[in-house]
Amino acid sequence: MPTDSSADKTIFERRESEARSYCRGFDTVFTSASGAIMTDAGGRDYIDFLAGCSSLNYGHNDPDMKAALIEHISADGIAHGLDMHTNTKAGFLEAFERHILKPRDMDHRVMFTGPTGANAVEAAMKIARKVTGRSNIVAFTNGFHGVTMGALAATGNGYHRGGAAMPLNGVTRLPYDGYMGEADTAALLETMLNDASSGIDAPAAILLETVQGEGGLTAASPEWVRRVAQIAKDHGALLIVDDIQAGCGRTGTFFSFEEMGVTPDVVTMAKSASGFGLPFAMVLVRPEQDVFGPAEHNGTFRGNTHAFVTARVAIEKFWADKTFQNGLATKAEVLTGALRKLADMVPGAFLKGRGLMQGVDVGSGELAAAICGRAFEKGLIIETSGPDDQVVKVLAPLTTPDATFARGLEILLESAREITASDATIAAE
Repeated sequence: MPTDSSADKTIFERRESEARSYCRGFDTVFTSASGAIMTDAGGRDYIDFLAGCSSLNYGHNDPDMKAALIEHISADGIAHGLDMHTNTKAGFLEAFERHILKPRDMDHRVMFTGPTGANAVEAAMKIARKVTGRSNIVAFTNGFHGVTMGALAATGNGYHRGGAAMPLNGVTRLPYDGYMGEADTAALLETMLNDASSGIDAPAAILLETVQGEGGLTAASPEWVRRVAQIAKDHGALLIVDDIQAGCGRTGTFFSFEEMGVTPDVVTMAKSASGFGLPFAMVLVRPEQDVFGPAEHNGTFRGNTHAFVTARVAIEKFWADKTFQNGLATKAEVLTGALRKLADMVPGAFLKGRGLMQGVDVGSGELAAAICGRAFEKGLIIETSGPDDQVVKVLAPLTTPDATFARGLEILLESAREITASDATIAAE
C-alpha cells in the first residue's frame, strides 16, 4: 500500500526544478483552501494575503463558481475546445459584453491567447507591430510584463532579464511616473519622441501598468497616464495597458484605468480573469486594430473552457451592479490605515499602491523579508515586491471577510513590531 506523503517535502527537493520560488518562503505542504484561508497537511490554517499573486481576487473555491464548474464537468461539458464555438465561450462573452464592456463604452474585441499573462503581452506587442508597421515598443522602468522573450524584453527587472541568456531587443525603456522624483517623465517621453535625433525609433506602442505589481507598487497618477495616452495618439502608437495584476477589481474598479479618463487601444488580462484561479488570458483590442489572420497568434490552450464557466459566474456575481465595487473602497481604507501604522514603525518607510493593491516600502529587502517571514510563522501568507524586494505587499482576496481581513492585518503589524524591535535591540547592542 502507498504511504501518505502529503506532508513530505523531500520529493520537491529531489525532483522539482530549482526555479521554484514561492514555496521557499512558505515552507509547508498545502492541502486545501477556502475563501481567504489555506490549510496545510498538518491542519494549520493560514490567512492568504497573496491570493495567487492576484489570481484569486474572489478567494479560493468560490462556492458558486465551484458549483457551476462541477455541474459542467458532471454533464460532460466540453473540457478542451481549441478556439471552436462552445456554449461556455458564448456565455462568457455575453456576460463580459453586458456587464463589463458596454457599461464602460468599450467596443473592444476579445482575443483568447495562450493561458498566461505573458502570452497576452506577446500577442499585444505583435498586434501593435503589425498595425503600425513599426517594431519599437516603449516600456517603463520597473515594469514587469512576463518572462517569455518578447514580454521579457519589456520587463525591467535585471534578475529576470538575465534568465534570457541572450540579447533582448525591440524595446526602449523610459522612466515611469515618479522614477525621477518630481521630474515630469511624461514630458521627457514627449520631448524624446518629438526629437528626430533622440535615438528613439517611432514606437508601435507604449506599454504600461497603472500600478506596477512586481515593480514595487508604484502607482501612476491619472494625469500622467492621460498624458502618456495622448502622446501615444499623437505619435501614431497604440496604448497598451497591462492589467494582468491590477485588473479584475484589484485597484477598486474592474479595470485599473477606468477612472483615469483613458481608453487603451489594447488591454491585456489574465490572473483573476477566470475568477477561480484557472489558467486564462485574453487581449482586448479595438476592432480596427484586430488585424491577426486566423491562427496567426495561436496556441493549443487558447481559451480555457472550464475558465469560461467560472469567469462568467464571477462577472455575473460580482460585477452585474455596483455593490461589490462599492465595498472595495471601504476595505481599501482599512488597509491604508493599517499600513500607515506599519510605515510609522520604520524610519523613512512609505505607502505605495492604491485600492487593494497596497504595500509599504521599508527600504530594505532583508527587513521586508523578515517581516513577511515572521508573519508566516504567525499564520499569514504575504510576499514582497520591488526592485530590491523592499516592499511588503498586500494582495488579499477582495472577498476576504472583514474579521479575517482585520486579523491578517493584525498579524502583519504584530510581525513588524517584533522584527523592528529586534532590529532596534541589535543596533543598541
